[in-house]
Amino acid sequence: MQERNWENWSGSMTFTPSEIFTPESEEEIVQCVRQAKQEGRKVRVVGAGHSSSPLVKTNDILLSLKHFKGVENPDLEKSKATILAGMTVKEAGKDLHRYGLAMHNTGDVDVQTVAGAIGTGTHGTGKKLRNLSSMLVGVRMVTGEGEIVDTIIEEDPELFRALRVAMGTCGIFLKMRLQLQPTFQLHRKEWCVPLDFCLENLENLQDNNRNFDFYWYPRSDIAKIRLINEVGEGMPEISAGKLEFEKKGHSHLILPRSRHLKFDEMEYSLPAENGPACFEEVRELVKNEFRKEVAWRVLYRTIRSDDAFISSMYKKESVTISLHHNAGLPFWDYFRNIEPIFRKYGGRPHWGKKHTLKANDLKELYPEWEKFQEYRKKFDPQNVFLTPYMKELLIS
Repeated sequence: MQERNWENWSGSMTFTPSEIFTPESEEEIVQCVRQAKQEGRKVRVVGAGHSSSPLVKTNDILLSLKHFKGVENPDLEKSKATILAGMTVKEAGKDLHRYGLAMHNTGDVDVQTVAGAIGTGTHGTGKKLRNLSSMLVGVRMVTGEGEIVDTIIEEDPELFRALRVAMGTCGIFLKMRLQLQPTFQLHRKEWCVPLDFCLENLENLQDNNRNFDFYWYPRSDIAKIRLINEVGEGMPEISAGKLEFEKKGHSHLILPRSRHLKFDEMEYSLPAENGPACFEEVRELVKNEFRKEVAWRVLYRTIRSDDAFISSMYKKESVTISLHHNAGLPFWDYFRNIEPIFRKYGGRPHWGKKHTLKANDLKELYPEWEKFQEYRKKFDPQNVFLTPYMKELLIS
């Protein structure tokens, strides 16, 4: 164990845990949790630190699974494989490809751990594509009691509705069995166009492409349209603007893009039918109040509904709108002024990004909130995984 400060990816959150623990075996994790339970201490698992919200912030034990990497038991016939919980999306994509397997989607960046992406309901874009948590069909984890649970979705389908988006509050994932698909190739093209053209063609673009999203640049009123389709499935031409980027290749190399600039982010998931009106209201406020201060983009994506108890896409075909602000610059005034618009249109916050909601607000957004709490308490009755911030989120 070692002592040092910890900082998230954007630099907007720093704290000093009492210990940063990097175990090399399952037994060490079990012992860590059992000892923490005995001593009344908390354990939080840290991944790549890409989250903007303080999900991992703790004064106690911060546990890293960076030694837990690899692919096990690939099944090409059923398109399944098990990965260890310390793997990033990039590492998993590369290693799974060697077995002829691929994830159905990724987010815009691939630096997060897969476990972190599953736990926070992280997603890519695509009207027919669910978030990354939907891949989870089996898990080996350490509970808050320090016991190892090994289960698959066929044994308890409802349990997986709790585990798929749980922010590490039901257990420390050691291994994850994922539902994948055979490797596939994608064709990506990006155009800069007038925003009005993008909005006028929004329905067609999101309905007729595998992956679609757009960035709005507030200072220029230009949109960047990004389309991805499987190679051989065709790609529409956009005549209204300039082609900025084009690439073909295997899915794990095409879905994410490298990002060197760092930022802080707020994102809300909205019922799909509310997306355009919400965006227009956000746009108007940004133009009137924040255009001089905010040069970063506003991102608009589509995601298919799912049934995880506290997924922000729970039983709603969804649109997400994300606000970005340069790392190191003041962002709360911008985010807090726009957050009420997201809430007005039925939005739910992304668990891993900036928001101001607490348990009393959040429980009203999720019809099966109490069902999730039952599972959480079953696996962590002493709240070993609940730091003060996590209590604010989950306990009213």
